[in-house]
Amino acid sequence: MKARVLTGEHFINGDTACAEGAIAAGCTFFGGYPITPATEVAEHISVRLPEVGGTFIQMEDEIAAMTSILGGAWTGAKSMTATSGPGFSLMMETIGLAVVTETPCVVVNVQRAGPSTGLPTQGAQSDMMQARWGSHGDYEIIAIAPASPQEMFDLAITAFNLSETYRTPVFIMSDEIVGHMSEKVIIPDAGKIKTVSRPRPTGRKDRFRLYKPGKNGVAPMPAIGDGYKVHVTGLTHDEKGYPVMTVETQKEMIDRIIGKIRNNMEDIVLTESYRLEDAEIAIVSYGVSARTSYTAVEEARRMGIRAGMLRLITVWPFPERQIRELARKVKGIITVEINMGQISREVERCAAGVVPTFSVGHPGGTIIPPEDVIDVMEKGFKR
Repeated sequence: MKARVLTGEHFINGDTACAEGAIAAGCTFFGGYPITPATEVAEHISVRLPEVGGTFIQMEDEIAAMTSILGGAWTGAKSMTATSGPGFSLMMETIGLAVVTETPCVVVNVQRAGPSTGLPTQGAQSDMMQARWGSHGDYEIIAIAPASPQEMFDLAITAFNLSETYRTPVFIMSDEIVGHMSEKVIIPDAGKIKTVSRPRPTGRKDRFRLYKPGKNGVAPMPAIGDGYKVHVTGLTHDEKGYPVMTVETQKEMIDRIIGKIRNNMEDIVLTESYRLEDAEIAIVSYGVSARTSYTAVEEARRMGIRAGMLRLITVWPFPERQIRELARKVKGIITVEINMGQISREVERCAAGVVPTFSVGHPGGTIIPPEDVIDVMEKGFKR
């Protein structure tokens, strides 16, 4: 059996790095269905998982793939799937089931341009709002956006740790460009990789409550077969997991699902600041668009424009506090993303009445040139 962690320097693409990150995090089950441009995640992990004692299964479609990883999670496995836009749409109902049953799992979305079949081999960031609101009902979700193959590895570990800590599905919102980009990826020794496993129940089994909150508002989770009474349903349920179809139980359940995310925002949300100390104009970006935004900041500085950037590593839950604080420090904010304005709406909401906001984007197929951002700086802000 090969080592779980392939320590050292590697020249690999983002999809491969993501698969390796999942394995380093302790993933032992992957259920998937091939789809461009995420197929390389499944291809690589299909070889690697059996080498480390894990299980890979190709299902008949994305609905079955998503359902399979919930089943895997309830056996005690850390589980993952990977897809792109059309498959992500098919998974939405089962993602809601994962949320309401508080099932930890990781879903990788290597985004492409849509709607429908769209541009299967070309990138976009057009599923960002779907990640937040795609399934019906009230809930919170965690979604993170890697900007490099190295972050595909690192943030895969982060995604599993968040999923296990908060008993919730976590999305890795990548894109075709980062997924297919090959760069140096450093994989550290296994002893230097911090992994987290879900809280497990202790104490008398006859008094166990499947959804009774513990630390951080999260209920300990047994594996089916551990000897605890486990009843898992998508219906509104009480702490025992059994259906109780009342308004009171619905409120209690949703408050718990939402509260465990909202009450731990400071531990969940990750952002990165770049040259914001004296910035008058701030770029807000994430994923591959942040890479070109770095260049836009440097070019603006050479032109005498004091620009900086706030990179969203965590996109959901949305970093409201960070955006509101930024809005009080600058004269304007530009959101840069490969879509027609999705996260820009959240930025505008948080900065409303404080500073003007602008959006730079297009419907996908290529990156956003730094020149497009500079043009908005020059035209939108009179210096």
